[in-house]
Amino acid sequence: MSAEEKLQAFMEGLKKRNPGQREFHQAVYEVAKSVFPYIEDKPLHHEQRVMERLAEPDRVVSFRICWDDDKGNIRVNRGWRVQNNNAIGPYKGGLRFHTSVNESVLKFLAFEQTFKNSLTGLPLGGGKGGSNFNPHGKSDNEVMRFCQSFMTELSHYTGANIDIPAGDIGVGPREIGYMFGQYKRMTHEFTGILTGKGMEFGGSLIRAEATGYGTVYMMHDMLQEKNDSLEGKTVSISGAGNVAVYAAEKCLQLGAKVLTMSDSNGFIYDEDGIDEEKLEYIKNLKMVKRKRIEEYTGKYTKAIYNSDKRPWIVPCQIALPCSTQNELNREEAAVLVNNGCMGVSEGANMPTEQNAIDLFQEQKILYMPSKAANAGGVAISGIEMSQNSARISWKEEELQDLLRTIMHDIHQKCAHYGRESDTYIDYFKGANIAGYVKVADAMLAFGVV
Repeated sequence: MSAEEKLQAFMEGLKKRNPGQREFHQAVYEVAKSVFPYIEDKPLHHEQRVMERLAEPDRVVSFRICWDDDKGNIRVNRGWRVQNNNAIGPYKGGLRFHTSVNESVLKFLAFEQTFKNSLTGLPLGGGKGGSNFNPHGKSDNEVMRFCQSFMTELSHYTGANIDIPAGDIGVGPREIGYMFGQYKRMTHEFTGILTGKGMEFGGSLIRAEATGYGTVYMMHDMLQEKNDSLEGKTVSISGAGNVAVYAAEKCLQLGAKVLTMSDSNGFIYDEDGIDEEKLEYIKNLKMVKRKRIEEYTGKYTKAIYNSDKRPWIVPCQIALPCSTQNELNREEAAVLVNNGCMGVSEGANMPTEQNAIDLFQEQKILYMPSKAANAGGVAISGIEMSQNSARISWKEEELQDLLRTIMHDIHQKCAHYGRESDTYIDYFKGANIAGYVKVADAMLAFGVV
């Protein structure tokens, strides 16, 4: 049986075992497409069914969350924790609070996290969790009561050497603080059970910036490989949360011109460029006031707001998808390529649909998937765990150097496994294989467990 036939048989089995979980199917296929040709001449990987085991989470926990709103009404949500694989370390991955959260989304995120964490070089396994609760529009007291109830249930499955959650969409410093406080209240322990904590109680400097910065560092390294740089390049960014704003910040520091940012309602296009002053306005608008990006055009009147559209229609040289999964389809990818886009670095998790990835590969543009490009966040989370264990805090300069080194090392691993000629590196293939190798080797060393 050829590698392609084995891949198709594997995917048929996966879909049969996980019916209707489209996001999970997509994430597994994205990796398996690269891995099956790589292991074609490695019979042990087939005999030990390594990919089958990786695509079957160690456990999926589902639980009820009851809480009362400010009017005294009892509300009921569902929570999950997906612990995908701990072959190289304790489960590590964020918590997402959003109405779109379901088991399929969390299984895709946990699967992807396994390879992302492997690429960092840190001893971390992959997990993900969350709830269909949406903090938007809720009072601080409502969010607190929900987080306390959520952590009461989640605490049965986590621990500093078992599973260490972090933040994600809908889970920021406020939510992490409420959950950490509840865990401490229940266990009488002050331990590094969560990352993304406030600096007052064990957090790490540059955690907020790390994912966005890392995404841009990855683009910088890909360009450097071709003796180019971000200096003077035009950049389209989607999103306006932590990842997007700090990706924009790093682009500006490296001399690029940022043209767009967005939210779920639409995007802004500023032909003059979003400079440092304008970016500070967006940070305050989205992170403090929690307002819509459309308000940007009220202050900066030359900018254009496009409702119900995504920014990939704007001509640019670099695209940084930093919003959510499947926000970039093949039609939009074709527009980007036709408009002269030369590179894509993913700040969000799996933001590009598979047929759009195929186009980027066909056109041989610089394309780095999220498991490599946005690994900066979990890298600093892992370093936060180290600081908690040692009861120390590292200086910002040290952490910036560590982040830069980790992202450069990830680029080198992806380049090693993805190099196809002196002129072309398939970073998509390289990231998938590089992430797989370390986890697979550990699983083989353990035997069948």
